[in-house]
Amino acid sequence: MVIDGRFELRGRLGSGGMGTVWRAFDLALHREVALKEVRLAGTDAAENDTAVAGMMRERVMREARALARLHHPNVVTIHHIVDSPDMPHPWLVMELVPGRSLQDRLADGPLPPAEAAAIGRGILAALRAAHAAGICHRDVKPANVLLRDDGTAVLTDFGIAVLEEASRVTATGGLVGSPEYIAPERLHGREGDPASDLWSLGLLLYVAVEGRNPLRRPTAAATLAAVMAARIPPPRHAGPLARALQALLVPDPAARPAAPELDQLLAQAAAAGPSLAPPPPPPPVQPVGPGTNPGGFPGTAPAAPVRRRRIGLIIGAIAVPVACVAAVLLVTAIIVVPRLLKDAGDADIGARLPSSGPSAPYDEEGPGKAAAGPKTLLTPAAVRDVIKKFEAASGAKQFAGMTVYEDRATADAPVRGRRAAFDNYTYEKGADAAVKGRPSIGITDNATVNLNGFNWDALPALMSRAARTLKVPKPTNKYVIIKASWTFNGDRPTMMVYFTDDYGGGYLAANAQGKVVTTVPADS
Repeated sequence: MVIDGRFELRGRLGSGGMGTVWRAFDLALHREVALKEVRLAGTDAAENDTAVAGMMRERVMREARALARLHHPNVVTIHHIVDSPDMPHPWLVMELVPGRSLQDRLADGPLPPAEAAAIGRGILAALRAAHAAGICHRDVKPANVLLRDDGTAVLTDFGIAVLEEASRVTATGGLVGSPEYIAPERLHGREGDPASDLWSLGLLLYVAVEGRNPLRRPTAAATLAAVMAARIPPPRHAGPLARALQALLVPDPAARPAAPELDQLLAQAAAAGPSLAPPPPPPPVQPVGPGTNPGGFPGTAPAAPVRRRRIGLIIGAIAVPVACVAAVLLVTAIIVVPRLLKDAGDADIGARLPSSGPSAPYDEEGPGKAAAGPKTLLTPAAVRDVIKKFEAASGAKQFAGMTVYEDRATADAPVRGRRAAFDNYTYEKGADAAVKGRPSIGITDNATVNLNGFNWDALPALMSRAARTLKVPKPTNKYVIIKASWTFNGDRPTMMVYFTDDYGGGYLAANAQGKVVTTVPADS
């Protein structure tokens, strides 16, 4: 079959929800190319629908425009677009990338951390170019990454990319993307932020070294619930890549590293050199609920307002388009996910996300309780003691930030003699001292704050107010995040109190004096 009298189809390369990609030969220029036939899979009748046809054509033109704006070795090059009133759907003519997709490579087993980090740097480079051009990809996943014969990663499939100045074209009311790679803030209606692509990249790298996706569940609805509420277990095989994963897979998009900072982390992991071949993929694990794993990554429930970093917008190119339209239409009604889960029953998520149990009251520990230690770290006395331990371990009085859970805490302290470098320290409830965690990293936003400058006596009232106003009647996880600088509080030090459950959560933000400046309930 010859398309447009010029492009001879010679074999199918792959297909997905948004069409099929073919290997073709350009009869005019005598070279092989890739042709993307953009059409909804299994919907031939829909092509007679003017509205559907118009939507599909707009998707193609948007992808073409996005790719045309990018000239980068890690982004597929677009050559031509074929579209005419005589054709039922348009075609994109693009560079044929020799090699296979990352998804195909992972079918052979997990990657060594250094190799995964090198691939991650290539994807990040593509995203940085896209973000700088005002484009967010929104569907970063292994199927949309091609590997050239020399191992270079090429990001593909910009069919659902968001351009800053372009109107969104989605299924009516739909949120598009692959459920298990969607950033949690997107499920709260926050779109178009580069940090969401970085979350997806972090999850992709987690899958690459661990051999499984920790958020995948038997149904799309259960997967989306896990994205919002499940705790991501610490990777077991990430080695030097663990630092980057820890930095990326946090619920607050503003807390994720900026692209230059992330590139440094990935470069360090890639430079660690080859390691022993990773073990075969572990068997699926039961979902882990918020607060049930002290060593786990922070829960993915509530997302703070998006902090617009000055790094532009990102994304990649095209190849094997798989835009999960059918499954993701369930995201359209994200506000009813809890009901979907209830109707589906516990079997839909393998096991009910376990609760961490009731929490201790948020008052000072009474006489006789001190010897046994506090029941929770979320009291004024306990927090002040944690700060002393962080100061003793780090020798610092100023910190980039601190997070305090009921049973543990973390903080980032400046490294002496190194500008914008911070060491991470952790403290476990009942321990004698805080300990240094990961090696130092660079933080672009290097604001610091004296943690003792906060009015910790206001914490019990803030916790009580959170219990009344955040609309999380039975929270399974409660924690406080201290930010040295927060955009939505005039770049001033801010205390943020989070309450979450199995379905999501909310937070309130207060200034250093304990006065509430923002409240975001669970149903907002």
